[in-house]
Amino acid sequence: MLAYGDRRTSSYDDLLETLTSHIKREPEALSVKTLNQNVVEAEYAVRGAIAIKSAAYQQQLKEGKGDDLPFDKVYQCNIGNPQILGQKPITFFRQVLSLCEYRELLDNELAAQIYPPDAIERARQYLDGIPGGVGAYSESKGAVVLRKQVAQGIEARDGHPCDIDNLWLTDGASPAVHYCMKSLLRNEHDCILCPIPQYPLYSATIKLYGGTLLPYYLEESEGWQTTLDNLRVQVGTARRQGKQVRAMVVINPGNPTGQVLDRDNQELLVRFCKEEGLVLMADEVYQTNIYAEGKSFLSFKKVLMEMGDDCTTSVPLVSMNSISKGFFGECGRRGGYFECVNFPKEVKDQLYKLSSISLCPNLSGQICMALTMNPPKPGEPSYELFAKERNDILSSLKRRAVLVKETFDSLEGVSCTTVEGSMYAFPRLTIPPAAVKAAADQDKQPDFVYCMELLDKTGIVTVPGSGFGQEKGTFHVRTTILPPESDMQAVSDKFAEFHKGFMAKYKNQNGSK
Repeated sequence: MLAYGDRRTSSYDDLLETLTSHIKREPEALSVKTLNQNVVEAEYAVRGAIAIKSAAYQQQLKEGKGDDLPFDKVYQCNIGNPQILGQKPITFFRQVLSLCEYRELLDNELAAQIYPPDAIERARQYLDGIPGGVGAYSESKGAVVLRKQVAQGIEARDGHPCDIDNLWLTDGASPAVHYCMKSLLRNEHDCILCPIPQYPLYSATIKLYGGTLLPYYLEESEGWQTTLDNLRVQVGTARRQGKQVRAMVVINPGNPTGQVLDRDNQELLVRFCKEEGLVLMADEVYQTNIYAEGKSFLSFKKVLMEMGDDCTTSVPLVSMNSISKGFFGECGRRGGYFECVNFPKEVKDQLYKLSSISLCPNLSGQICMALTMNPPKPGEPSYELFAKERNDILSSLKRRAVLVKETFDSLEGVSCTTVEGSMYAFPRLTIPPAAVKAAADQDKQPDFVYCMELLDKTGIVTVPGSGFGQEKGTFHVRTTILPPESDMQAVSDKFAEFHKGFMAKYKNQNGSK
């Protein structure tokens, strides 16, 4: 065998030429056809055609060219992006971040007049533990001082230890999903169990890395829960077809459905993963967004640690969190973490390698993740303002969640489950047959046509349920509950007016009265 760098003999080259002449390739021009087709086929409806058109409308209005539009404002209800809709950032977070970004402020004699002492102390603590400050690379898994604070927050939340060796800080939660899919999916025979409806990050990454999405359907009539029978049927069918099921994704609180799982359901899912030998991927980025009475968030880490059987030590769990959601909504800073539990060391070493390839997550996002998991505590100078800002945001979101459900339930042919958590409602639409036919004539899904017409008539940007997956014959719309309360009633009224017109238009075409 030739070693790397060895010169080949002419006879070897001649032999190679003879053996490969029939497969010699010609140069290919750059085009969509010559790209990786997994990239071409991956879809991400949240920022699809409707969102692109809404951006064009926004630019038209910004340039003062919107006189012919039937609306004077675009309402971005398509994505969980709180601050673009007017939500104010948490003051303490921004104070610490600003001090970390410009260290000279810490030594300025006026700093004590501008910043509370705990913000100054926190910034100094972080910078003392980050050689080079926020402009230098950190460790690939995140700065140790920041991972320690995130670990402390996880321990306080769950009542169980968190080893920073099991913890990665990331640019939002999405890199954790990419790392898992890259590592688990070897070819199209490898499957990931994914809830339907699901957040399209999962379907997109499964497609990108050449695997197969194995759906398990959430039961709308049961508050978007799943059943053990459903799961077993799906896994059994896949295995009989020669597929290898590698992991199960759970989104709690739900996106796009807004449900919150209780402990019994979580334990059922953990035991199922134990029974089937699956990695449990717990997407928990909405853990502080709980609105329904009697509902609370329990992390899968806490449930796993307290089950009292061999699940605690044998079920591989990766749990994810992000600064983009919750009541902080720091989407643009791209901060997150994932914690691995019950992962073999050699597997964690491979995940470490993946993070090292990207060098490190951004430092501002890392700092914000540490602040999120370790905010001001009672008795500290910044606590009172922090608690007020947190409570004001969550109380307002709760009121908006109620208004959204009431609006949808008042409309003909629309039903909406209670928005228990997260930032979304996922109402079900009964679309007239004429509208279904009109969509088919355009080679579009009916709920896509509904959402596009909604944008064109009202400026409200939503996402069709078909972008998340849904049971055949059902149609949904995903909308956020994020517009400011000052706009929320107007959004509800516009939605209701549009829906009445849509129904009347297509019912008349169908000859109905």
